[in-house]
Amino acid sequence: MLTKLAKYRWQYLMVLPAVVLLFLFSYVPMAGIQVAFKEFQIGTTIWNSPWVGLENFAFLQDDQFWLVVRNTVYIAVLKFVFGFPAPILLALLINELRHNGFKRFVQSVSYLPHFFSWIVVAYILQSFLTLDGGLVNQLIANLGGDPVFFLGSTQWFRPMIVTSSLWKEVGWNTILYLAAITTIDPQLYEAAKVEGAGKWAQMRHITLPGMMPTISIVLILSMPSLIAVGMDQIYPLMNPANQPVADVLDTYILRSGLQQGYFGMATAVGMLSSLLSLILVIGTNQLSRKANGEGLW
Repeated sequence: MLTKLAKYRWQYLMVLPAVVLLFLFSYVPMAGIQVAFKEFQIGTTIWNSPWVGLENFAFLQDDQFWLVVRNTVYIAVLKFVFGFPAPILLALLINELRHNGFKRFVQSVSYLPHFFSWIVVAYILQSFLTLDGGLVNQLIANLGGDPVFFLGSTQWFRPMIVTSSLWKEVGWNTILYLAAITTIDPQLYEAAKVEGAGKWAQMRHITLPGMMPTISIVLILSMPSLIAVGMDQIYPLMNPANQPVADVLDTYILRSGLQQGYFGMATAVGMLSSLLSLILVIGTNQLSRKANGEGLW
């Protein structure tokens, strides 16, 4: 043990700042979980606040909470169903481009939206979809239709969230898959051509299996997003008109904890969300290891 420490001392020294930061900002704050079992008020500390047992978990009997859970699951499933395979398909399509200049152009254009903050994306959506002067409603009016209140519609809110998420992140998420494709041995493609395999057969039997380890890791890491659907995306677009379908766990925690002062309840909701995310990650990792032998651990 001491021999290895001495041998790799400089490597450990380089890693030490990251370990210290991880401990300070990820593990030390976990002491605040006890707020879920205490009656915490502004002006007191988490150490001298009285214990209240499971009183802060009374939200489990609140119909509004289960409506929020349903909204969260609905949006999460939609974003996963459309958002997870999209970058894989885009990476496969980009890989088939033969003109290097055009390939770089497509990659750059698809990456660019990732660097926009969700506030900027919300402003762009409002500019396009607003009733007063919005480009989409102007087009609908010119075609003889009636303007649609997209931003306040419970029917259009979820498609708007899913579509904007795809537009913003699909290009950036292709980076890992394109990197995985570059690690595939080119001789496999040459052998497949000799055997008469076409593009579809090469993609099915060489490219996709070569990407599978990366796909498995990304799948496992994406599991927490089924619970945290993105408050920074939803909150700027939420309003009283679309709140029945827009209110998710993250906005529920923000409203209960910071705006209404129910710190104990908000902490309890956050703790349950984190535990469920952990269960999803562990379960997906085990399924991935059984399916193809790949996993995080």
